[in-house]
Amino acid sequence: MEDPKSPPHPLQRLMDNPWLLLLLSLLILILSYTGWGWFELANLPPATLP
Repeated sequence: MEDPKSPPHPLQRLMDNPWLLLLLSLLILILSYTGWGWFELANLPPATLP
């Protein structure tokens, strides 16, 4: 059994803070959608001109 006076694990502190979880989830969403968009733009075929 752990000492009750020991500081909580950093992951436990993260899970106990709803604002930090919200910020982390928004950051993950923004980065993933931005990366997805860049990937899609990089893989577009060249446009054919009339």
